[in-house]
Amino acid sequence: MIWLYRLLFFPALLLASPFYLRRMLRRGGYGENFSQRFGATPALPARRPGVRRVWLQAVSVGEMLAIAPILEALHREPDVEVYLSTTTSTGYKLARERYAALTIGIGYFPIDWVFFSRRTWRAVAADLVILTEGERWPEHIRQAARRHVPVLCINARMSDRGYRRMRAFRWALGSLFGGITRFYASSEQDARRLRELGFAADAIVTTGNIKLDVTIPPIDEPTRAQLRRELGLDSELVLLGSSTWPGEEAALLQALAAARAAGLPVSLLIVPRHAERRAEIEALLQSSGLRYHFRSRGAAHSPVDVAVGDTTGELRKLSQLADVAFVGKSLPPHYEGQTPVEAAALGKPILFGPAMSNFRPIAGDLKACGAARVVESADALAAAATELLRDGAQRQSMAAAAQAWHRANQGAGARTLDLLKKELAALRR
Repeated sequence: MIWLYRLLFFPALLLASPFYLRRMLRRGGYGENFSQRFGATPALPARRPGVRRVWLQAVSVGEMLAIAPILEALHREPDVEVYLSTTTSTGYKLARERYAALTIGIGYFPIDWVFFSRRTWRAVAADLVILTEGERWPEHIRQAARRHVPVLCINARMSDRGYRRMRAFRWALGSLFGGITRFYASSEQDARRLRELGFAADAIVTTGNIKLDVTIPPIDEPTRAQLRRELGLDSELVLLGSSTWPGEEAALLQALAAARAAGLPVSLLIVPRHAERRAEIEALLQSSGLRYHFRSRGAAHSPVDVAVGDTTGELRKLSQLADVAFVGKSLPPHYEGQTPVEAAALGKPILFGPAMSNFRPIAGDLKACGAARVVESADALAAAATELLRDGAQRQSMAAAAQAWHRANQGAGARTLDLLKKELAALRR
């Protein structure tokens, strides 16, 4: 089956390349070290006797933030070194800013075709591979198997779409993904889906979601006041759109109008999932007639109605200004959802749409414990946001429920590290 994958991959890549190249150009930042996607690697130190080399792949910003405790723990092991790879330009930028001292090199993950993957493997020469969340690349896994290198999938999850696709090709999964040594599932639902797809039950352990172990340093009141001034937010209340996607900014503007029509002193803070959409968002704001400011342009010179946090890696800080948080990629036609974990950890009342398939267990738990509410449409979002912004007691109740849920579900990072240490001990033997 791997030969069929190799045969079909390159024509499929050629057909899809115009779409991906346009997206890369639109998002920006992909020109640097682009050759790494074709198997080039940054200069790596020579292998040292007795030192195990780990290749850790984290696709983007969220995964990069989540793996910090794991990288720190591996760095403390005297006979372990880590090569870190990523897929997105934002993930690459964050990795270089935060993890240069914890790794022997940081690069882009190669396109999963045999010649590109093999070239990178020869340079990295890993003893252990760690993939995060939904990262499962057949060629990468096959190259590991050829070298008898264990492959661990940590925080492994299976979205609704991914599950449907893999179930349709269940007959091929053994050939394509048989080289995976162990799955550390992020929830029991994910573990169950992996078992249903035919992966060995004894290779699947439910560790929980390491993103729930997030620790967000709180900002003090002077910093909070300064940040509000920089953004131009002078209203008493702030409605946050967290990791928004196309169409959701318009829904949030409708919610802002509804809340203000109800006499509430509220401003809107939008943090789009992709900062390169700023031109699209600005056109929407211009047509609205509202005052607005983009954080990437420096400090605001006067108060605004809408602030746009179009910078990388600041969502956790900006979220601390919110009184109510709407989690994006969840209103139709979007259906996967962005993570609500940061908002919950910060004790923010949460709203999200009906489609949170990427975070179904988490979204269900937050709804069940009273920390989150589901809004089916833009009209429902406007009504729910207005209700919560008007009702401080309800916001406090939802905030307390969110933080209690977050505290009760921590510990996945420690469980994952314990299992990783056992894998490293096996390598040493």
